[in-house]
Amino acid sequence: MASLHEAIAFFTRQAKALAAQIAALVEIDPLWQALDRSFRSIKCVADRTVAVILADLPEIGTISNKAIAKLVGLAPIANDSGTRTGKRPVRGGRDTVRSILFLVADLARKFDPSLADFRKRLLDQGKPKMVVRIALARKLLVRLNAKARDARAQLDQPV
Repeated sequence: MASLHEAIAFFTRQAKALAAQIAALVEIDPLWQALDRSFRSIKCVADRTVAVILADLPEIGTISNKAIAKLVGLAPIANDSGTRTGKRPVRGGRDTVRSILFLVADLARKFDPSLADFRKRLLDQGKPKMVVRIALARKLLVRLNAKARDARAQLDQPV
């Protein structure tokens, strides 16, 4: 049992050290600083979310909302062949970003009335819960993409 507690303590120290290194890297780069401030303006977006987005989605703010949703794997992909038309599931993409967006979107809807209303409207229409989760994550991603686009534009303007 003592070795288990030692292992947990070791991993906790490692996680804190990595978080400090990531924070230091964000402080060095002016673009990352701007994106960090911009992303954190959304309730429930915190250190881990920002770190994952900056590391795994460097294209954020530079491409369209449809393209970023497809890149993350939150866009429906056609499953058609000949005259057959199948369901359009989401698949592929960057699963680390997608999974953290699922989590953050679910938390953010509790604090953001527009996300809560959107979720309620979809559930009232009889949409399956997974479809609602995907729609919330995509809406959050689109907001993050817009904030990143604005932050990048502000950095490019001469002072």
